[in-house]
Amino acid sequence: MPLIRRYALPATLIFIPISVALAWFTPERHTAIFVTSVLAILPLAGYIGRATEALAEQLGGGIGGLLNATFGNAAELIIGALALREGLPNLVKASITGSIIGNLLLVFGASALVGGLKYPVQHFNKTAAGLGTTMLLLSTISLVVPAVFHRLSRGVPDSPELKLDTEIAVVLFVTYCLSLVFTLRTHRDRAGMAANGKSGEQQTHHEGKKRWFLMLLGSTAAVAVVSEIMVGSLEATAKALGLSELFVGVVIVALIGNAAEHYTAVVMAANNKMEAAISIAVGSSTQIALFVAPALVFLSYVLAPEPMDLVFSTFEIVAIGLSVLSIGFIAHDGETHWMEGVQLLAVYIILALGFFFLPV
Repeated sequence: MPLIRRYALPATLIFIPISVALAWFTPERHTAIFVTSVLAILPLAGYIGRATEALAEQLGGGIGGLLNATFGNAAELIIGALALREGLPNLVKASITGSIIGNLLLVFGASALVGGLKYPVQHFNKTAAGLGTTMLLLSTISLVVPAVFHRLSRGVPDSPELKLDTEIAVVLFVTYCLSLVFTLRTHRDRAGMAANGKSGEQQTHHEGKKRWFLMLLGSTAAVAVVSEIMVGSLEATAKALGLSELFVGVVIVALIGNAAEHYTAVVMAANNKMEAAISIAVGSSTQIALFVAPALVFLSYVLAPEPMDLVFSTFEIVAIGLSVLSIGFIAHDGETHWMEGVQLLAVYIILALGFFFLPV
């Protein structure tokens, strides 16, 4: 694994100039541009993850938590912001849905399967997992309320739908900030954070903060450039491949934005660090629901032709609700095995098939 990590990421950086060259010289080749830009984003997301992880370990809990919140989902934020600028709010909401269900079902399912094939039973902190799933239940409620309100107020003049969505976004954002205080300051022991502060101290002693900051800023800037190319070719590619905007957002865009976390969680599980794996899966979903989604609502007032609402489709709400319910059942006993991984992956495949065949 270390050799793959050492050489695979730098090798795939070649797709950055390839995607830029294709977009510049052959802008009509939308599918080729989309594929190469996707392949370019994957290693960049990996570098962002590595730099954020190293800086968080060096700078301590509070600042580390802020860095994780700001840059941990940088790819999703950048792709979402650019899609908003292009007037694609439904794609943005679909990618939020896909990131939540992908992290809970695909990432943790793959982690439980891979880890379970090597270790019969793996354990994790069920209190920390319970906190994460409770936060995700809150996010599900925050999606149900605007959807129901939208349907009940349909046809009513001067309905305050957008105002409601914005205020819900504020509540979610504040709740996420308070959850950082809970896990990083007031209840570190119960949230499973007490022993994690110095895990990479030996490695990061030999790596200067300047190097990690430069890697973080450089990778983020490169993601912004390549994401703009990808978003610009996305609609034409979806039409050429016969894919709906909903499926592209839920499956493809979400997988791209979370690629680094997917890899890290599976590696952690394979090394019998299931607590870290479930922390990545549930924690990333929580960040998407309570941090990224509200941030994109706020950014839409500045970037988008119209502000983005929080009215998700019925199938998206059902998918998120089933995902939260599934991970809740898996996490309640603080242990997992390979069959539970199979079950979570089966739920993800069923939902992905539903999005693929859903008429829009």
